[in-house]
Amino acid sequence: MFAISLGDDGAELRPLEPWNTEEYLAHIDRSREYIGRHIALADRAVDLASATAFLQLYADKKAADSGRIYGIWADGTLVGGVLFRTFDAEAGTCEVGCWLEESAVGRGLVTRAIRLLIDWAVDVRGIHRVEWLAASTNTASVNVAQRLGMVRDAVLRESNLYRGVRHDMEIWSVLAPAWREQREARGVSVSAVGPG
Repeated sequence: MFAISLGDDGAELRPLEPWNTEEYLAHIDRSREYIGRHIALADRAVDLASATAFLQLYADKKAADSGRIYGIWADGTLVGGVLFRTFDAEAGTCEVGCWLEESAVGRGLVTRAIRLLIDWAVDVRGIHRVEWLAASTNTASVNVAQRLGMVRDAVLRESNLYRGVRHDMEIWSVLAPAWREQREARGVSVSAVGPG
């Protein structure tokens, strides 16, 4: 197993695997209401069996090279995560996503972790287009897309039925050439080590 530092605050990005089920479920239980405001992740892990099934789904996706999931640990505690919800190396596209406990909000953890994922996808795997989907009402998620330098491509009006309410979904994206330009403008060098 590997851990990638997310900065000087000790936060780390690590693979989130089925053997992490108990820790993952405890994390979801701590912040179920907060996480579930905009995404169904909290509804997919309600007990050990469903949490295991969710993490196994991503273990299978990783084996098929069609997705991956990583946890964000702060001070040794799992507080959130990021993922390649979809990953299609042949087509050169992927979708990234995230979730975070309320106690970890405001530290830039998701932005830092997603930057690592995009660097790896673009530089190691040759991905051309990275997408981010967010409910228009999910201000925190939209703000992350903006901080990442993504462009809002579209708003799919009332396209997502979630907990009985239809929500507008925004599609944000960044293309590989623009990502490299932004990274260069920030003066960041890329490490060959990534979250693969």
